[in-house]
Amino acid sequence: MLRDQAAAEDVLQECFVSIWRQAGQYQAEQSQPMTWMTRIVRNRCIDRLRRPDVVVPDPDDTLTLAMADDGPGPLARLEASQDGRRLADCMGQLEGPQRVAIAMAFFDDLAHPDIAARLETPLGTIKSWIRRGLQRLKRCLE
Repeated sequence: MLRDQAAAEDVLQECFVSIWRQAGQYQAEQSQPMTWMTRIVRNRCIDRLRRPDVVVPDPDDTLTLAMADDGPGPLARLEASQDGRRLADCMGQLEGPQRVAIAMAFFDDLAHPDIAARLETPLGTIKSWIRRGLQRLKRCLE
């Protein structure tokens, strides 16, 4: 993903330390251990790639082509399932700003600061909208 072995080794080392420190926060009912660890590594790689000073070599566009996917996106797959319909109903019960912020965070994979910038809203407000919205979704889906 990083296309630079030294950078990948640095990120992996950071992730090992992070996983070691956060092991007590792992919740088995939410995911398998490997899934949890893989997500940490993936997110850390994405954070590294988003840095303005990082240049990812891709002379023949192989990285760009490998990341392209013509299949249905996560939102389309989600809407097609029964759970997706339940979630869509619950999302419809949220207030507009909460719904937009949660959709941007989970369907567009945006970080809280990115959402705040796009919506021109303070970061604390975005975090509150998402936290409260997720609590309402949880109650609705139970």
